Parts: sequence; C-alpha cells; structure tokens
Amino acid sequence: MPRHDDNSTTPTRSTVDVHQHLWPQSFLDALRARRQPPLLRGWTLRLADRSECEVDPAAHDPGARALLAGDDRIDEVLVAASAGLGLAHLPAREASQLADAWHAGALDLPAPFRPWATAGLVEPDPDGLADALARGCVGLEIPATAFATPADVERHGALLSVLQDADRPLLVHPALPTDRDGAGPSWWVPVVAYVQQMHAAWWSWWQAGRAAFSTLRVCFCALAGLAPLHAERHRARGGKDRGVDPNVFLDTSSYGTQAIDATVRRLGVDVVCHGSDRPYAEAGDPGLGAPVTNALRVVNPRRLLGGPSCA
Repeated sequence: MPRHDDNSTTPTRSTVDVHQHLWPQSFLDALRARRQPPLLRGWTLRLADRSECEVDPAAHDPGARALLAGDDRIDEVLVAASAGLGLAHLPAREASQLADAWHAGALDLPAPFRPWATAGLVEPDPDGLADALARGCVGLEIPATAFATPADVERHGALLSVLQDADRPLLVHPALPTDRDGAGPSWWVPVVAYVQQMHAAWWSWWQAGRAAFSTLRVCFCALAGLAPLHAERHRARGGKDRGVDPNVFLDTSSYGTQAIDATVRRLGVDVVCHGSDRPYAEAGDPGLGAPVTNALRVVNPRRLLGGPSCA
C-alpha cells in the first residue's frame, strides 16, 4: 500500500520543497514503451518539439535523491512528472496510460517524497483525478499553457472543481513549447518561453480564476515568471488592483535572492514557497533571514497543502 497519508497527519514543522521531479520505475518503463514522443530510448529523452536530452540516471534514483533532500534539510519533497514532457496534451488514451504509470510508481515512492497528480487535458477525466487524490496525491500539476488566456481557465473547470471540492492545490508548471525551431541557445526555452508561459498563466488566473474557483489554492512555479512585478504596469493600463490573494502562491524555482526579495516586497512573504526544480536546478537559502526562510520552507507550504500554518 502507498505510504502517503492524509494531509492532516503531516507534521506542521516539517520543511517542504514543493517542486521537484523524480520519475519512478513504472513511469520510466512507460516512456520507454512509447513509439512517439515523449519517449525514452535508454536514457535519451525525446520530446514532441524534436528536442533530445540525456537523462542522468542518478537524478531518478530515490535513494540518492533522498540523501540530497537530507543534505538540504528538507523533510518533505513534492514531486511532479513535469508538464514539460507534454503529457497533458497527448491523445486521451496515451495521456491516461502515462498518468496511470506515474501515479502507480510515484505513490509508492519512499519518504520524503509525495507526488503531484498529472492528468490529460484533451479529454479530462475528473474521476481519475479524484481517485489519484484519494490515493495520496497532494494536488494536480497542470501546464501553464492550459491558462494561456482567461477563457482557458474555465475550459478546465471539471478538473479544477475536483481539486476545489477535495480541498487540494493546483501546481502551474511551465509546459513544452509547441516548436523549438530557431529557438537559439540551450537556455532560451527556460529563460524566454517558460517565463512567458508563466506570465500569461498568472494574469489569466488573476482575471478569471478566482471568480470561478473561490477557494482553490494555486501555486505558480518560477515566481510566475515575475508577473507580479508588473502590477504597476497593470494598473497604469487600466487593470484593477484587487490586493494580495492569500490562496495564490509562488515557488522560487530557478530564482535567487534578488527576484525572491522583489516578489516578497510586492506580495509579502506569506505566499512564497520554497521550490527547487531539482534535478534541473538547485536552490539554496536566499539569505533574507531566518524568519523568511521559515516562511518559505515551513509555514507557507503548510498553508498551500491545506494544513495548519503554525511555525
């Protein structure tokens, strides 16, 4: 049986990394069995945008990754399949097969790992998501491109309603670009395309999400592409400032002291969570003081997960 328990049993003082990636054996096997991207050939990952990369086997060794979490003094690691694979936009049958393989393996990962669910968006399966949550997934990872416009938020209402009814959060993660031809150097997609996606997703949620889903907790990866720092421009161009939403969080993945400090100054410390994006990036202490570190690693993740917020 999976070792994962209901959120209410999680120690309230545990430190949390809300955003890592670790592929269990069942998911690796499913990727290797595919004939169309995303797929693995040995440890070479091939994606639908015609890109390829070599995967480090150690990056998906639960024992090795648990030791790294211990070195970071992280008690609980939330792992996602990664929307960057493009799973959510596969034909329904293929998406379902990969989702089943992910849930089967990720729910059996040892401590300190707990999984985000994944789901196809072409033909959404609310019952499948509800089952994954009931079995122990902490919430749902969704690609940022699913929120490319405000209208897109409502299109995925069936899955979002399941999350809201179950009192579980949503993780908005950068997605596979539709075409990488001519994209430029290797850093171009994560620095340009991913940031643009997160920026659009943040403002789409701002415009349409909260009105449609009044209590859903949402976490935007990568500080939402620094979208909150554009609030002044938003107001200058006719946008209405609604204040800080205490149920909309951001994780710190791939950012350091300057960006985290600027975001905290804009939104306050209570909505920023520690997220490293390991194995694709590392994250240390931003050096903003012990109270901020405690908020990012303990207090805020507890609220994101729906547990007590005591430090």
